[in-house]
Amino acid sequence: MTRRTPRLSRLRRVVPEGNGGKGDPGGKGGRPAEARGGRPRRRGTQPKVVALGGGMGLSASLAALRRITGDLTAVVTVADDGGSSGRLRDELGVLPPGDLRKALAALCGDDDWGQTWARVIQHRFQSQGDLHEHAVGNLLIVALWEQLGDHVQALDLVGRLLGAQGRVLPMSAVPLELQALVKGHDPARPEAVDTVRGQATVALTPGEVQSVHLVPNDPPAVPEAVAAVLDADWVVLGPGSWFSSVIPHLLVPELLDALTQTKARRVLSLNLAPQPGETEGFSPQRHLEVLGRHAPKLALDVVLADEAAVPDRDSLTDAAKRFGAAVELAPVAGPDGTPRHDPELLAAAYDRIFRMHGRIGPWR
Repeated sequence: MTRRTPRLSRLRRVVPEGNGGKGDPGGKGGRPAEARGGRPRRRGTQPKVVALGGGMGLSASLAALRRITGDLTAVVTVADDGGSSGRLRDELGVLPPGDLRKALAALCGDDDWGQTWARVIQHRFQSQGDLHEHAVGNLLIVALWEQLGDHVQALDLVGRLLGAQGRVLPMSAVPLELQALVKGHDPARPEAVDTVRGQATVALTPGEVQSVHLVPNDPPAVPEAVAAVLDADWVVLGPGSWFSSVIPHLLVPELLDALTQTKARRVLSLNLAPQPGETEGFSPQRHLEVLGRHAPKLALDVVLADEAAVPDRDSLTDAAKRFGAAVELAPVAGPDGTPRHDPELLAAAYDRIFRMHGRIGPWR
């Protein structure tokens, strides 16, 4: 199949007023890495990129990012409690493997080996028995966890088997429960605020999600995930289910500390449309507002959005300025009209952003 050429020239930049340099909030973009407290970059090296999220949103981001860097780490939420992952979690007490499996599949190459293994680990059994709807990759990951007794080592081994073009890490080594405060969860009491438990339930809840938190509320981060964030050149947050896949990373204290302390630049990738139930009726700027409420100290450098999904550019620009970020508008949606990112267009947008904001010498 012939690949399309990424359309870098179609990226449109919206810059907040009063920034410190052209296209650069705070005047950081034109300064070398060492002047920002980072490491000098050798010519010809690739950017170290860490992507945070879960589910199909993270998969879309990884499928794009693997096209532009070979130094890629995914840090994946572990609060899923539905489907095959939920059943394995309940029966064996393990981390939910589903989002980790999806991330590994997204990192598989486009050659026959990579695409064959991507299909194999995503394959679900169809039967009348206990194996029904279990994903092959979930069983493989859990089996290696039990054999090796080490989450990270097992995921690295699966990645080598698949020829994954990057590394996949859980954000925490303990299974987490997501809980949300939801206004109007019970239609008979539209003004009441109830606690809704479980990621699968939160993702589809009626009513308006006010906030989310994790149980336990102070979960330990996986040390390798913290180290990857601190050592990164770029950290990418989103797209994905806002309350159940994106925000949970900000609720792990050690991971949030790393995100606030890292010398990396941080880009937030917005969704193409509100998600029914979880963010019904949310504008792009409201996504930023709820993110800020959960992590008021978080700073961003760039907010990436599809131009067609932003009806009020000024309001989004104002919301981004509160994080110290510029807004980049680019065509990143797939051609079929569904709210799914096109991997090549998203890769083009990320590549352009990495080059425009603080790039020191060629990475490729």
